[in-house]
Amino acid sequence: MNQPTLPRPDIEALLALLRGEDPGRPVQFEFWLNDRLERRLAPDLDSADPITRRMTAYARGGYDVVPMVLSDFAFPRRTQQSGATISQNAYAMITDRAAFEAYPWPDPDAADERNLTQAVAALPQGMGLAAVAPDGVLENVTELVGFERLCELTMDDPDLVDEIFAAVGSRILRYYQRMLRCPQVRIVMGNDDWGHKGGTMLSPRMMRRWVLPWHERIVAEAHAAGRPAILHSCGRVAPLMDEVIDGLHYDGKHSQEDVIEPVEEAIGRWGSRIAIIGGIDVDFLCRAGADAVRARAEALLRTTAGRRYALGSGNSIPGYVPDEAWAAMVGPALERRGLEVRLSAA
Repeated sequence: MNQPTLPRPDIEALLALLRGEDPGRPVQFEFWLNDRLERRLAPDLDSADPITRRMTAYARGGYDVVPMVLSDFAFPRRTQQSGATISQNAYAMITDRAAFEAYPWPDPDAADERNLTQAVAALPQGMGLAAVAPDGVLENVTELVGFERLCELTMDDPDLVDEIFAAVGSRILRYYQRMLRCPQVRIVMGNDDWGHKGGTMLSPRMMRRWVLPWHERIVAEAHAAGRPAILHSCGRVAPLMDEVIDGLHYDGKHSQEDVIEPVEEAIGRWGSRIAIIGGIDVDFLCRAGADAVRARAEALLRTTAGRRYALGSGNSIPGYVPDEAWAAMVGPALERRGLEVRLSAA
């Protein structure tokens, strides 16, 4: 009997899935892995630079693409105090027009792209990069303005809100344009948390005015360059999903929570029109136990074989997710490829 071998990435499998084609094998996706798990997947690279270790860890974990922020472009912010939660109001820098005009707006063309250079150099054969922004359009506006002040400005000075979103959105768009010049960037991630458990952060009408048009331009830029685009958004975004699919033309939707819409329901509701990416809830991964995680992954792979679904968590693998739960989740996908999970001792 042949011994299982280490995975060999093939970005074409994920690209086929995003096009609505049969990838021919299970496909995995993860937004990010925690440092401990990366080290256990690539213990021989413990002393290597973090980007090289990440590339190898993703390949050995069975993934075909590595999502990354690929330059140091970012919007200057006041430093937040560390803690279990962060404020959406206390550290705002733009509260009125004078502050908007005084804000030190960053230039994406002047950003250091060392991360991109290192990632390309360390990229395993067959693997691609997914360009991730330093937070999304709505996320950055909320951080810069403060959520409460943003809500006030939508009533008091909507023209200023127009200008703030344009200043943020145009710069994020330019970041993606620069990343798309690199042939190893095979996917664009429109990462922007739009919602909470009950609905969208702003009303659907406001989202259509201020947020969606910038995502439409980001996706159009990706498609013009021959790359697909995946929306990563937490929260209840069902009121906007028809527009995500038919208006913005995203190719995939990432991030699911069981308390909002279990991934099995999302696949049944949207899976014929857009690829559903990930979806095994992070809370479930933490609490359910390895056997239950494995059973759910097995069932998902069985019911979605040949369809537009990529196996992964509902968001990411932070450090509080047990390594054994991650291994139980990806194990069935790897085994269908004649592979196995190999983790070094903790």
